[in-house]
Amino acid sequence: MTSVKEQAAISRLLSFLQEWDNAGKVTRSHILDNFIETNQGKTGPELEQEFSQGASLFLTRLTTCLRITYMTGSSLEKLLRSIGIFLSAVSSNRYLIEFLEVGGVLTLLEILGLEEIKEEDKKESIKLLQVVANSGRKYKELICESYGVRSIAEFLAKSKSEETQEEVQILLDSLVHGNPKYQNQVYKGLIALLPCASPKAQQLALQTLRTAQLIIRTTHPRIVDCVLEVLATMHLEVQYEAIELIKDLVDYDVRLPLLKGLVALLIPSIKTSQAYPKILAECPFLQLTAHPPSFLQQAAAAKAIGVLARHSLHVAEEMLRLHVVRSLMAAMGNSDHSNSQRLAALTLQFFVQTFPVVEEHVRRSMGEELYQLFLRYGGDLYMKIDSVQADILAVNEVNVAQALDLYDLSNSNLNVPLASGDPNDMAYITHFQKEDAESKE
Repeated sequence: MTSVKEQAAISRLLSFLQEWDNAGKVTRSHILDNFIETNQGKTGPELEQEFSQGASLFLTRLTTCLRITYMTGSSLEKLLRSIGIFLSAVSSNRYLIEFLEVGGVLTLLEILGLEEIKEEDKKESIKLLQVVANSGRKYKELICESYGVRSIAEFLAKSKSEETQEEVQILLDSLVHGNPKYQNQVYKGLIALLPCASPKAQQLALQTLRTAQLIIRTTHPRIVDCVLEVLATMHLEVQYEAIELIKDLVDYDVRLPLLKGLVALLIPSIKTSQAYPKILAECPFLQLTAHPPSFLQQAAAAKAIGVLARHSLHVAEEMLRLHVVRSLMAAMGNSDHSNSQRLAALTLQFFVQTFPVVEEHVRRSMGEELYQLFLRYGGDLYMKIDSVQADILAVNEVNVAQALDLYDLSNSNLNVPLASGDPNDMAYITHFQKEDAESKE
């Protein structure tokens, strides 16, 4: 037989539930405000005590209301936050199961794809999906089996809020950890994000890809083309993350196509270098401040090659065999893009200072006068040369690769030894990471 106190508590619960059932939109909004304020951070047992062991009755009403009204967006943020109090409470696995049994994950994913729903509401949906994913492997699998990776990735690409995009990154990072059955699906989804139009989404996808690559340990065939395309970005933070990923990828089986691709970007084809967007052709002022994506790729490739070469002399030698010296000199002759000239000169400077065979061939190709200017001015050479000298660089026929087989590249014949953790190495790399900020083309 229940005590008077228990009967009173049950009576209050029934009265509360009846008030919810009979309430309109405004009243329900007030009820949700009070619930969030009163119960934020409570554990599962504390919620049960608050609802006289009938918390599930209110959660059922919240999930029912969500399924019925989420397309209208009415008090959706408050509704999702209220459900989140149940799902994130300590010792609340029962609430999570109840939510999932009524299709909670599918509802949350569908919210992400509805254009009429506000960004703030979608952010709350992402936070609930984080709670689900962090509850264990089987819950991550449930999200992925519900076509969650595609929905989440598409939302990241379309979102206009950087704060929301960062929440999406946290979710994707969770899905790639401890999820062996579907981690490749997440990995492919991240690669598919790289060509998207959102710089923030590209940056976050690149960051998460580095983590995913360490977990998966194999590479997807499309990753090389996708990451090289990202180098056409005008956003230095995106370029930085792309180069960091490239540094990781040289340790995998895509090393050769990656290095070949970087060297190839140093000499844009005529077709791509003339492919200005239509808006630039119609606006003369923009033509003075914008450059074809291929020129941006050219400059970024020169920077990336310099960073890779400084990190590993073995990689540097591989690039010598891919005719990187000829391509760097050609980029130095691109008088239409001074940033390419500057970055290519800085990278070539490293090769010249490190490999005597390169120094010999570059001096012979440039001629003594131009070579002395190069030694004196380095990255600022583009400001000191005339059109004839630029043409000499652009059409050079240097072939260091042919001479490598006759030349001993042992450490005794290198001008600059590479030591792990050398402060000079780090200074060089830091210089390459920061220098674009001074004069962005």
